[in-house]
Amino acid sequence: MLLVTGGLGFIGSHTTRALLDRGETCVLAQRRAETDAPLFPDEVGERVHLERVDVTDRRALFDLGERHEITGIVHLAGAYFGDPVHDARANLEALLNLVEAARTWNVRRMGVASSIGVYDGGGAGPQHEAQPLPLTAHHAIAASKKVDEILVSHLGEATGVEIYSARIGAIWGPLGRATSRFFALPQLVHAAVAGEPVDVAALPGGVLPYAEDGIDLLYVRDCGRALACLQLADQLQDRVYNVSGGRMTTYGEVADALTAAVPGHIAPLQSGGDPDPRFPAMWLDISRLRRDTGYEPSFDTTRAVVDYVAWIRSRSA
Repeated sequence: MLLVTGGLGFIGSHTTRALLDRGETCVLAQRRAETDAPLFPDEVGERVHLERVDVTDRRALFDLGERHEITGIVHLAGAYFGDPVHDARANLEALLNLVEAARTWNVRRMGVASSIGVYDGGGAGPQHEAQPLPLTAHHAIAASKKVDEILVSHLGEATGVEIYSARIGAIWGPLGRATSRFFALPQLVHAAVAGEPVDVAALPGGVLPYAEDGIDLLYVRDCGRALACLQLADQLQDRVYNVSGGRMTTYGEVADALTAAVPGHIAPLQSGGDPDPRFPAMWLDISRLRRDTGYEPSFDTTRAVVDYVAWIRSRSA
């Protein structure tokens, strides 16, 4: 049985779905009393067990291990956008408690969610797991994930637990927020489905994106499958893996996909590229992920947008 922290969250739900599709049984640890599981409603109580557990509470976490025979851990939960000191403490306590539990339970493998944000300052072009990274961070998520990765690299060796970090890119799709702090795609899709103008003030930077600009996007269904592939791989040769689309998707591509999904819709983009971009044109190299798991994204931009539009409409029907 696999423990998935944050297993009813955005990425967690899709990861759980992918693990179930691979024949696994999961226990989902959530801090809040959530029961809505739209991706696997018929599995709850059968192959999915919901537990209200705050993993910063060491005793509660270890009690969980008394109720379930846990053989692996996928740690996706995190505390962000609250009090910065409280969040930093909570994230550290959660990670340390889970590593201790993994050692005590003798789990086969533990995965820890990291972020594309650790590459902040890495420049343009493909970003590789082995490249040196600055220790500074300009955002709470990047700061927390860099700390996590340093601890994971040490504690994995020191405890004998196989622990890997998954540097997750820009993820979007079903169950995700309708607005993003970091990229414009969710807002563009929701506005197209609603037939309403884009709220420019709510877009990152407060401006419409440029057609030739973009970001390394990965549809959340593919993200969940990639994380399941890492957790269940026969052997991992490394301890850090990029999990993303492996290329930069431009907003021009997104606009074309929206026209296919919502006939007659024209996405409001600025032409050309941003003369003063907020972020460099970069993407994550996923060669390691491909090599060790055989993973390939199954959703191109058009298929992903069509699927997301259908999902939004089904939820509002």
